[in-house]
Amino acid sequence: MPAAWGARRERAHSPQPDSRPQLPPLVPSPGAAYPAAVPYCLLVVRYRVLITGQVQGVNFRAACRRMALQHGVRGWVHNLADGRVEAAFEGSADDVRQLLDWTRRGPQFAVVADVAVQAEQPEGLDTFLIRY
Repeated sequence: MPAAWGARRERAHSPQPDSRPQLPPLVPSPGAAYPAAVPYCLLVVRYRVLITGQVQGVNFRAACRRMALQHGVRGWVHNLADGRVEAAFEGSADDVRQLLDWTRRGPQFAVVADVAVQAEQPEGLDTFLIRY
């Protein structure tokens, strides 16, 4: 094998400088300043949801609460006098999206006709409640 081949192989496998931005360590060294905190509103999303259809009398609120707790979503759900169900979902974007997807189907006997979603500012809720 010619010497040039070996030299090329070494160059091809030599470590390249990492161009990715360096993240601060999880635990700063003693005397180092902590990085600025990430605002709560960038980590958490909140949506107000109105669900229309045959959604009362079919265990929608209890199933919604169960799904919210499974996904770590906080907020509340309650029946409206006009037959709709209203809810507020607050949590990580992915978890809230999964709960929003579930509301488009609902529990077994629900018939969901429409789901209206409106973004809101997070309030920092710490649980999920059924409101009466």
